[in-house]
Amino acid sequence: MLHILYIIAIIAEAMTAALSAGRRDMDWVGVCIIAWVTALGGGTVRNILFNHYPMSWVEHPEYLLITAAAAILAAVIARFMSKMKTLFLYLDALGLVVFTIIGCQVAQAINLPTTIIMLSGMITGCAGGVLRDVLCNEVPLLFRKEIYASAAIVTGAVFLGLEHFGISEVISMIIACIIGLALRLLSIRYNWQMPKFVYREEWH
Repeated sequence: MLHILYIIAIIAEAMTAALSAGRRDMDWVGVCIIAWVTALGGGTVRNILFNHYPMSWVEHPEYLLITAAAAILAAVIARFMSKMKTLFLYLDALGLVVFTIIGCQVAQAINLPTTIIMLSGMITGCAGGVLRDVLCNEVPLLFRKEIYASAAIVTGAVFLGLEHFGISEVISMIIACIIGLALRLLSIRYNWQMPKFVYREEWH
């Protein structure tokens, strides 16, 4: 089930990334690269940091084909995608929690400490979007006021907490995904925001 959700998530991430590339007037190569970075970049950054190989897209090169095809499709039907904005917000939230759980599982498999496991989940869930925004010359969503990284941290914490108390991995994963997804969607619906640091005074 997690693998199916992962495929859905990388397709959705690739399609929304293509729109970001389109807003920067990129060519087809740029569209595909932004899609790959967004959909697969979180896991790549995580694996580089923790020296965990092979990369998922090296082991499964079909992921590159799937995300490139999704990105090109998005470019072709871009004029219709604005009508599906809500759907893609939901799919992006789903991708966030799914990537987070996968990141936690990878860190668990190589016996990293609990704090690093949660960090691994957050990196997997968020780093792809950060790379996309940087390449598209935008302030990353992660660094803005939206509840995004926080939702990833909550997802990872619930997953690890339930497993710690003896709940099966599958049940822990489902509950963590539901809670993380609910937090992210509610934050979008009700415009919940993290506190901002605003500093305007100039030094003389």
